[in-house]
Amino acid sequence: MATHELDRRSFVAVCLAGTAGLALGFPLGEGNQALAAEAAFRPNAILAIGSDGAITATVPYAEMGQGAMTSIAMLVAEELEVAPGMVKTVLAPGENKLYAHPVLAEQITGGSASLRGSWAPIRKAAASARIMMIEAAARQWGVKAGDCTLADGRVVHAASKRSASFGDLALAASKMPVPADPPIKTGGFKVIGTSAPRVDAAAKVDGSALFGLDVRLPGMVYAAVQASPVIGGKLAGVDPKPALAVGGVTQVVTLPNAVAVVGRHTGAARKGLAAIQPQWEGGLSSLSTADLVSKADAALAQKGATAYTKGDVAKAFAGAASTFEADYRMPMLAHAAMEPLNCTVEVRNGACEIWVGSQVPGRARIDVAKALGLGEDQVKVNSYLIGGGFGRRLQSEWIVQAALIARDVKAPVKVVWSREEDTRQDAYRYHNHSRVKVALDAQGNPVAFDHRVVAPAIMQWFLPSLLWKDGVDLDATNAASGPYEFPNLLVDYVRNDPPEGLLVGNWRGVGETRNGFVVETVMDQLAARAGVDPVAYRRRLLPPNSRIMTLLDRLARESGWGSPLPAGTARGIAIQSGFGSHMGLVAQVRMDAGKVRVERMTAVIDCGIAVNPNVVRQQIEGGLLFGLTATLYSNITIKDGRVVQSNFHDNPVVRMVNTPKIDVVIIDSKEDPGGVGEPGTAIVAPAIVNAVFAATGKPLHELPLPPSMVERV
Repeated sequence: MATHELDRRSFVAVCLAGTAGLALGFPLGEGNQALAAEAAFRPNAILAIGSDGAITATVPYAEMGQGAMTSIAMLVAEELEVAPGMVKTVLAPGENKLYAHPVLAEQITGGSASLRGSWAPIRKAAASARIMMIEAAARQWGVKAGDCTLADGRVVHAASKRSASFGDLALAASKMPVPADPPIKTGGFKVIGTSAPRVDAAAKVDGSALFGLDVRLPGMVYAAVQASPVIGGKLAGVDPKPALAVGGVTQVVTLPNAVAVVGRHTGAARKGLAAIQPQWEGGLSSLSTADLVSKADAALAQKGATAYTKGDVAKAFAGAASTFEADYRMPMLAHAAMEPLNCTVEVRNGACEIWVGSQVPGRARIDVAKALGLGEDQVKVNSYLIGGGFGRRLQSEWIVQAALIARDVKAPVKVVWSREEDTRQDAYRYHNHSRVKVALDAQGNPVAFDHRVVAPAIMQWFLPSLLWKDGVDLDATNAASGPYEFPNLLVDYVRNDPPEGLLVGNWRGVGETRNGFVVETVMDQLAARAGVDPVAYRRRLLPPNSRIMTLLDRLARESGWGSPLPAGTARGIAIQSGFGSHMGLVAQVRMDAGKVRVERMTAVIDCGIAVNPNVVRQQIEGGLLFGLTATLYSNITIKDGRVVQSNFHDNPVVRMVNTPKIDVVIIDSKEDPGGVGEPGTAIVAPAIVNAVFAATGKPLHELPLPPSMVERV
């Protein structure tokens, strides 16, 4: 048996194994001496307490709307017995040595793994401060540390009615030994599990929150940039004079595959860029979407590397009462975040400083240092809020581009991509195709499940140590058999990389968005062939008394599954386990003159302990809408080597007018937290397609829905 699936239990085990390293391995060495000097008490690289009692938590992950800052504040507050509002949060600079995720081994925000990686380590970081504060007070008072408690930012000795503030004890606490393995709470939570207000909400409302686009520096100039519109093309030449004739334009910078116009303000830079006519050469000028689809289709006939095998699939097929087979095609997708890519850089005196919102600030620091020929310690990355990442900012090539432009500019320069550049130079989710074969017994139950996944090898370069093994991309094959127990199973992977020059990468929901669509729609088609209700059919295949079985039953109740519906209306269901959580969705759709109208989505999630239920709901709702956009509209196409789509008019997103009613139910759980940022996205397409199948009797094996079935907005 060969298995390469990174399941939840394995992930949690690795998280726990890395706990001590992350929570207590924050040495006050050269990397953070400056940070240590800012506070009277800093037991590690996460927590600082000033002589005024102010508590500051450094958030090692990006904040892009998913609530990382709020969750970290709540974890710290829980261990220090204070209200979350008393914990100020700041984003960590780019520094892999201090702020690496315990499993991902880098300072990465992705895979819905931030809270999972923080759950024990961040609380241990706060617990070490708690113990040191109490010990400092106990020594001053000549009492037992075990007789002291914390309350509202003070250490209290109830027997003698003495207390001291954190600020008063900060200096003394800094001289206490750091605990090797401080105990953390195992229950009785006062903060965790509450819908505490988001710590960044007020600043985002009053405009004081700083995103990358908000960076302002003395003497700063602005750059507009255009890369080769033909995939893989290079800059052959450009006449800078038309740009320099535009008022406010100061400079034209050329790179091997791009040109940038620098000006005293954004308007000047953009007008200057529009005035020039760069000459491009080379590239894949004949490439089309049809070419990419044809290549992926051909890969379906190739034998792949085994990702997971169980039992004897060949024997099961030989003795099957009947078989099922279907091919699936999923298109290229852009990220289309509301905040376009932007980065401010200053290169001066053999050093580089960067102001950016990145999901990989530590990696960006390394990549920029390499591009500029500098040492890593000569590059500083300052982190800012992100207006939507969705995996795009897991790349750093655009930060390197900004640094190369800044190298030729004698001032801090803010590089802002236009919406068109952001769409046409994305790191796309690439074409993913699947071929599923199922052997069935006389009752229509699967006796063997064979799933061939055709996808690029993203993880070979992104996270090879964790998610690339024996020629298998473990993300591409993740969830390829769903949560089901098949007696015989084979999942294999055929590598199908994009042509050189076409950048591809991670997209919100990663492997689950592709494989969940395939597995769950197959389940409904098998149920229909067997003449069995889709919920009842799934129950046959799920582990008894499991969390996913409990979730399925709860979802059926909450959605009113099986209750009468108006004519032309139908429900579709989908369930999935991934990111350390279990989730299900029922989509209710109405067919009107052949058009699909999604009226309601009922979601149920078991994400373990919901640290902040309100944030969980927000993330599920956002994920559902992101997935709805992809299901209805999203499809990046190529013609003559160029990306066709350029903005929201031809790459639309769901708007309020076609947003369905959404209900989110959170199952109460005592399990460790799972991820919530991506499960919502991954579950939408199969639920909607299954609803369309229930309404029309026609299965759909491609995304997005056919244009004839969708009303454009």
